Amino acid sequence: MLLSIRHRTFYRYDPPAARVALKLRLYPAVTAAQTPRSWSVTVNGEAPHMRLANGYGDEESVWLAHDGAEEVEIVAEGVVETRDVHGVLRGWRMAARPAMFLRKTPLTAPDEAITALAKEATAGKTGISAAHALSEAVRDAVDYRPGATTAKTTAAETLNLGAGVCQDHTHLLISGARSLGAAARYVVGYLMVGEGDQPELSTEQETHAWAEIWIDSLGWVGFDASNRICPTDHYVRLAAGLDAPDAAPLRGSITGAAEETLEADVQVTQAQ
Repeated sequence: MLLSIRHRTFYRYDPPAARVALKLRLYPAVTAAQTPRSWSVTVNGEAPHMRLANGYGDEESVWLAHDGAEEVEIVAEGVVETRDVHGVLRGWRMAARPAMFLRKTPLTAPDEAITALAKEATAGKTGISAAHALSEAVRDAVDYRPGATTAKTTAAETLNLGAGVCQDHTHLLISGARSLGAAARYVVGYLMVGEGDQPELSTEQETHAWAEIWIDSLGWVGFDASNRICPTDHYVRLAAGLDAPDAAPLRGSITGAAEETLEADVQVTQAQ
């Protein structure tokens, strides 16, 4: 499948920022599941600098405005050819050992309730079967409810609340997997919502999140707990990390701005 993607992020600073530094992880890698046919990333119409692979193997670049900025527009767009490989990540440069993704973070630290959920869901199961069962248990325990949580909501808080969005499902799935001794990580990317998909899970104006869990016999395998599936050819992978902040496609440091206004829009359609 060919997916046409346009991801625009716009910042306005009042008063103008004295200095802006941005780190961008907006580059789809070539894997067995995806091949960028055309892709560009610009900041205020210019290509960012220093495009390199980070410690996780994902490409990132840097943009700096030393002379100040009132407005910053980031546009990532292009066409990516995708293939359904049942969520298995192959053909990707693995820079970090799976054991690195056993590390807990404040957003993913498991409590007794998460550990109990994970053990109950995977009882008598191993490998890929256990991972599927855990993903289903997470979705059963947490309703999809936009606005119920914030970017700072932890996995433990999500389970206690019983509601959240894709970030919360992913943090909880990662937390449960790590509580069982399985390496797991947070993935951010794009999702094309097709006809017949659940409308409440539409992500047309934002990026999407899912987890990857290390399975000894397969390697990294993706699990989208929100949609109860492994990633298909409707997905484009951008970057991974220990949690949402660690995998964020955009991270910035701003000096001097009193107020920041953000606009973001993601459009993913099937290309002809």
